[in-house]
Amino acid sequence: MGVAGSFIAGFELAGSNSLFLFVERATMASKHVAVLMGGWSAEREVSLSSGHACAQGLKNSGYKVTEVDVDRNISSVLRQLNPDVAFNALHGPFGEDGLIQGVLEFLNIPYTHSGVLASALAMDKEKAKKILKTVQMPMANSLVADRLEIAEKHIMPPPYVIKPIGEGSSFGVLIVREDMSNPPQELFSKEWAHGDRLMVERFVGGRELTCAIMGNVALGVTEIIPDKAQFYDFEAKYAPGGSKHVLPAKIKPNIYQKIQTLALKAHQVIGCRGVSRSDFLLDDGLMGSGELVWLEINTQPGMTPTSLLPELAEHAGHSFEELLSWIVEDATCNR
Repeated sequence: MGVAGSFIAGFELAGSNSLFLFVERATMASKHVAVLMGGWSAEREVSLSSGHACAQGLKNSGYKVTEVDVDRNISSVLRQLNPDVAFNALHGPFGEDGLIQGVLEFLNIPYTHSGVLASALAMDKEKAKKILKTVQMPMANSLVADRLEIAEKHIMPPPYVIKPIGEGSSFGVLIVREDMSNPPQELFSKEWAHGDRLMVERFVGGRELTCAIMGNVALGVTEIIPDKAQFYDFEAKYAPGGSKHVLPAKIKPNIYQKIQTLALKAHQVIGCRGVSRSDFLLDDGLMGSGELVWLEINTQPGMTPTSLLPELAEHAGHSFEELLSWIVEDATCNR
């Protein structure tokens, strides 16, 4: 029996898009899960928060759990532990860019979330956009240039957004307003730690929306309203009270369904497995253009107390423990 063999019938879809799953507690108790967390990216603290929450939830469900704070000796650590499943709770470089996935493939340890190729493509914003343009994914025009070139002069008429190509949690994101005569001068700083190849993307105003995928099912759509931040930045994502989540989002039903369709399309075209989350902007205000754009896909959605995926899963009828169990039982190699 394979990793998912403890399911009575895996998951089945009903008209309400609910997932019904049942895992025998005896099987859980005999399954050793290594929860990978921490690492050395800028998102280390977020990953530790996600990892501890996931480890506790899996313990509550009856799994044998080992928490692993990942360092560069991870291959040796995993050889010693020899877990049945590696639960990937890492965020940022090494954790969601295909590298830890490659290590797990080499060690032949079944793991959660997306595989090597999908993780690498989704983490690289430029490559993900190029691929999804081929299936008419609506998105804002963008270009990629050297950091110092971007710092010298406007290479796109403002307003625009500057984004690191391979970072998450909004690290290094800068918004350039129409009234700014020069690009942000912090791009010249020797302290800049977000890479030298950056994406410059046309600014789109409006509401921030997100939709999660679980298996091949689109969950609900959440509107994210930052409390004080200019956009859904790191503090808005992770600080208690940093943002308000409206679920289900109060948008037109046809737009709601369109976002679900696009999120599922992005998940499938990039080749994601398990869970993912796509982010969107909708300019539907009184003076808005009505434009809807896809921003990015996240193959390692946060699992902190303020994270969106657990909230979306709960709205669909799945407790945190059920979501974690589903993710573990979905784990394989060759993802």
